[in-house]
Amino acid sequence: MTAPRPVSVSSDVDSLRKVDVEHAEDVPSVNAQPTAGPSSSGKVKDIALDIIGDDATPIHITPEQDRAVLRKIDLWLMPVIVMVYFLQQLDKSSLSYASVFNISAETHLVGTQYSWLGSIVYVAQLVWQPVSSYLLVRLPVAKWLFFNVFLWGVVVACMSAATDFKGLITARFFLGIFEATVAPCFITITQMWWRRREQTLRLAIWFAANGATGIVGSLLSWGLGHIDGKLMPYQTIFLFIGLLTIVCSPLIWFILPDSPATAKFLSHDEKVVAVERLRANNMGTETKAWKWDQVWELCFDIKTYLWFAMLFLCALPSGGISVFGPLIIKGFGFNQFQTLLFNIPFSALQVITVVLSAWLSTKLKLKWPVIFGLCLPPIAGASGLYVLGRGLQYRNRLLGCYYVLSLFIGIQPMLYSWGSQNTAGHTKKICTNGVMFVAQCVGNIVGPLLFKTADAPFYRPGLVADLSCWVALAVVVLFTAAYLAFLNRRHSKERVRLGKSADIVDTSLEDSKTAARMQIENEEKERKDGADPAVLNSRAFDDLTDVTNEDFIYVL
Repeated sequence: MTAPRPVSVSSDVDSLRKVDVEHAEDVPSVNAQPTAGPSSSGKVKDIALDIIGDDATPIHITPEQDRAVLRKIDLWLMPVIVMVYFLQQLDKSSLSYASVFNISAETHLVGTQYSWLGSIVYVAQLVWQPVSSYLLVRLPVAKWLFFNVFLWGVVVACMSAATDFKGLITARFFLGIFEATVAPCFITITQMWWRRREQTLRLAIWFAANGATGIVGSLLSWGLGHIDGKLMPYQTIFLFIGLLTIVCSPLIWFILPDSPATAKFLSHDEKVVAVERLRANNMGTETKAWKWDQVWELCFDIKTYLWFAMLFLCALPSGGISVFGPLIIKGFGFNQFQTLLFNIPFSALQVITVVLSAWLSTKLKLKWPVIFGLCLPPIAGASGLYVLGRGLQYRNRLLGCYYVLSLFIGIQPMLYSWGSQNTAGHTKKICTNGVMFVAQCVGNIVGPLLFKTADAPFYRPGLVADLSCWVALAVVVLFTAAYLAFLNRRHSKERVRLGKSADIVDTSLEDSKTAARMQIENEEKERKDGADPAVLNSRAFDDLTDVTNEDFIYVL
């Protein structure tokens, strides 16, 4: 087979409408879709169609064009996304850093009040999440994000004035409200700009800011804690971190675009490439219509409950350890400054784990083996912490178990990536992200409450709960992989019924060079099977869900 020459993107947009292939005369336009169903004409359109046009046929882009546009997207978007997620985690974790400087004693906390300061953030996020999901569909993404980041910076700075439980819990509640939109917003942006192969690593990079926050936050708190001023150490930490967020927030407004259609750093032809490279995702980019039929489908989709279960089982241990982590280390027999420094390797391991697991899943083109494997080290680490004593002779082994435990952090971004890559339809995507985030909130609410200061230094009830969750998570991961394989077989049968090829290669999981070659091979396969190659992924921007689009391929 002779590979056709891809068209080049020029200033003449009409040239982008041509498919310069060996059998070009046999390839109809997207309008001629005898088996693909109605186009999006007359309906609320995906913003991608504002760029490529309603009737545009699939366009062959070169790997060089693909890589050039991808570099621009990475350069403009990733630094802002990483900065915001870093600030969010820094602001949220400020409580755990303050705990080392006796915030409980200074603010007269008793009983489970400190635990509730950790949980209340997620209670607020849980309450606000439905409203946040709706607004994320209706409002410009970047502007909505800026509004929330600025206000949570104000809230954290104001926490420095709180001197009792009432003041602290009120501030933490509003912190949760304004942070509720961040993770769903970033997952939406990731789906909007990157191919499925690229999404896992990008999501992992911004999620790795959690670990980077642990490193920087520990060092920052160590330095701020040495300031001998009128403010208590915990007040200095809150004030500095809050003001840092306020100062950085305008970068979101001026740099981050709301969608590919409004990206000033891309020319029109580059926008065409940016959108066309997402066609194989079959996930669309963005619409501003709220579609109730997609909400109802979400409610009856088994996957919805699998994503919820896995995120909850992942978040419950994470919530407890993130709030009580420094106190757990302190229980090994270290002072407050040693505790902060020994928390740095824990955070560094988290960064390495998140990035390596994303890289491995991208190479394997599979998620479930990596997620299942990540469940095993925390089971071993938590078991060690449960059985070992707390004498000074055990300190090195206890630290080793705690560091092994840290590998659990790689699970959450992998689950977010897995769920988002297996969902299509803009309203359904937003709601699925919301469901996963609700599960995370519920887990993070319950998790800190299972760790109590009265259980120090062993925290055995919390460790038992964490162990149970990781074991259950491993089982659910295996079931989810089997169910997704079943759905792929069902879509294959549907393609045959519509006169298409049963098996097509998911080019969204390939690198740009391989994807270009396989796109051509897929079209040739359609011809050999008597199908029309023009209908392959032709409904990618019709805002169909993963269930209703037979071309959608689920990622295992």
